[in-house]
Amino acid sequence: MQELIYLGMIYEIVIIIIASILLVLIIRKYFEKRHRLTLYLFIIFLNFLFAIIFSWVSKVLVLYSGEEYIYNNTVPALDTPLTWIILRILDFRFSFFLITIAIFFSYILKVNVFEKGYNQTQKIIVIIYGSWTGFYSLIIYERGNTLLDVFAFLFLLIFVSMIYIPFMLRSIETYKSVNETFYKKAFLSLAIMSLCFMLVLFGFLIDRVFILLGSPGFTLFYFLAWSFVIVAMLGAYLGYINPKSKEK
Repeated sequence: MQELIYLGMIYEIVIIIIASILLVLIIRKYFEKRHRLTLYLFIIFLNFLFAIIFSWVSKVLVLYSGEEYIYNNTVPALDTPLTWIILRILDFRFSFFLITIAIFFSYILKVNVFEKGYNQTQKIIVIIYGSWTGFYSLIIYERGNTLLDVFAFLFLLIFVSMIYIPFMLRSIETYKSVNETFYKKAFLSLAIMSLCFMLVLFGFLIDRVFILLGSPGFTLFYFLAWSFVIVAMLGAYLGYINPKSKEK
C-alpha cells in the first residue's frame, strides 16, 4: 500500500508542475489583455491546482508523519483545530471543497459566455446545491467512513454535471454554428474542458467505489482523473486563450 501511495505522490508532483506552468501562461495572458473570461478560467484552474496540492499533501502526511491517528483509522483523533484540518486533508475533503468553488466559477463563466444574464431560479438552485456540497465536503465527515466519501464524490459529480453538461452542449452547438476558425477553436476547447472536468469526478467516484468494495485504491481511474485536469487546462489554453491569437 505504501508503494501505491508513493507512486500517487510522485504522479501528483508531475501533474502539479504541468498545471502550474499552464496557470502561469494563463495569468500572463490575462495581464496582457485583461479579458474577464480569461480571469474566470484562471480562478477555475487555480482551485483545481490547489485541490491537487492538498491531495499531494495528504500522501506526504501518510508517508512521513509519525502521528498514529493519521494512518490508523481505528485510533480516535484529538479534537483540536489542527487535527480537524489534517484529517480533512487526509481524506481529500479540502480538495472536494476547492473543486466545488471551481464548479461555481464555471457556472459564472457559462453565464458570461452564453447568457445575457442570470436566470434567477437556476441561480438560486446553483447557490443552494453548491453550498450544500461545500458544507458536506467539510462538515459531514467521519474518519474511515468510506461510504460518506462516496456520497461526497457523488454530490460533486451531480454538481459538476449540472453546470458542465449544459456548458458542453452549448459549446458544441456554438462551435457548429460559427465559421471563424478562432471562435470554432475557442468553443471546441470549452467543450473539451467541460467533458474533462466531468471525467475528473467520474474517475474519482469509480476509484472510491472500488475502495468501498475492498480495493486498496489508486486504480487506473484515480490516475486518469487528475490527468483530465491537465487535458482541460491544455485544451482551454490552446483553444480559447491561444497565446498566438491576436484576438485575446
